[in-house]
Amino acid sequence: MEPIGIFYGSTYGMTEKSAENIKKAFGRTKVDVYNLATATIEDMKKYRNLIFGTSAWGIGEMQDDWEKFIDHLSEMDFSERKLALFGLGDQKEYPESFVDGLGTLYCRLPDKSSVVGAWPIEGYDFYFSLANKEGEFVGLVLDDHHQKELSAGRIKRWVTQLKKEFI
Repeated sequence: MEPIGIFYGSTYGMTEKSAENIKKAFGRTKVDVYNLATATIEDMKKYRNLIFGTSAWGIGEMQDDWEKFIDHLSEMDFSERKLALFGLGDQKEYPESFVDGLGTLYCRLPDKSSVVGAWPIEGYDFYFSLANKEGEFVGLVLDDHHQKELSAGRIKRWVTQLKKEFI
């Protein structure tokens, strides 16, 4: 498998920790992890397989580093790439906007045709999510506030799925 670039925005470190756990789940596959606070679009262009991660802020907002970076994605050609997404949220505290940061990130992507890694909505308890498209999440969803015990298994299953879906 070709190398993978994981790019995340993290304010309190939870998304960073999830990015590192995803990297570990890939085992021997070369995976490089970048914090968006210091990453460049040139860093992203090095990879045909990409993973973007974000937490949710407010009602439907992406993490601040993504807000600053998102417009640079228009400089990328996604036609020869595969892109997977993951997001963190709190389904009990924000059931009406669960993982909306992930949904907003997806909506603002310049090319959605390259997105892989859809994730089932079963096993979560929420009213509404911008990340829910046609009965599936647009990527892996983690709730380390209320379902932390499920995160490792979800990451493992998602990575197994990505190994089949990536180029």
